[in-house]
Amino acid sequence: MCTVCGCGTATVEGHGHGEDDAPGHDHHEHHDHGHHHHGPTGDLHFGAGAAGTSVAGVSQSRLLEIETDILSKNDAYADGNRRVLKALGAYAVNLVSSPGSGKTTLLCRTVEMLGAQPLAVIEGDQQTSNDADRIRATGAKAVQVNTGKGCHLDGHMVGHAMDHLDLPRGALLFIENVGNLVCPAGFDLGEDAKVAILSVTEGEDKPLKYPDMFTAARLAILNKVDLAPHCDADLDAYEANLRRVNPHIEVLRVSARTGEGMEGWVAWLRAQLARKTEGAAA
Repeated sequence: MCTVCGCGTATVEGHGHGEDDAPGHDHHEHHDHGHHHHGPTGDLHFGAGAAGTSVAGVSQSRLLEIETDILSKNDAYADGNRRVLKALGAYAVNLVSSPGSGKTTLLCRTVEMLGAQPLAVIEGDQQTSNDADRIRATGAKAVQVNTGKGCHLDGHMVGHAMDHLDLPRGALLFIENVGNLVCPAGFDLGEDAKVAILSVTEGEDKPLKYPDMFTAARLAILNKVDLAPHCDADLDAYEANLRRVNPHIEVLRVSARTGEGMEGWVAWLRAQLARKTEGAAA
């Protein structure tokens, strides 16, 4: 969890939100390198204790209180987002990955393939509006959320961005989270599904190194499969490791650059939206 991750103040398209306006973190603590334990090989592990982390001068019980408070506030915002989306019959996807996985390229191609389907995009980055500009170039609505020092989007940021989008009924909402395989796993944004994007260039062991993210994801997109022959990537090993940490995860192999496998991804999105629309009508 993101108890002391160094997150800062977010800006939504130039609108600042301070500590009194959004779930806050105490960003001035440092990891306590005096509180650790040794593994069987002598490696150092700092994730010991009930809170799964250690901070100098802060007890495990206090860390748990801080984390619980942060997440409970976030969950309240996320529940509000979920109610809005449900009332609209809109389906929201939280796209999570490490930087450079090809999220924005995948998203641009997805928008183009969806054609007349109503949709909108929330772009999360620490700085710049580069990705939102790329999305807008496809003709789609996009709102940029700059998190400053923040390493993830939260429910409050997403709610503010939704206010600026004026989502139509039956829309798809894509939330492109900040590139990070750790903190976004613990923060509900009110989405219907987390979709983890993993590039074949990242290494087959990534699901094992960052299990929380892939456990939280409903679908994994193995992207850049066109590069697999050039970097000795074992696609079957990627899938095997994904299912080691999440036996129920769905996996799609795609190349956003060449279009390989993209029809399957678009079909998945249309099917999820149809199920939600049918459920809302029942």
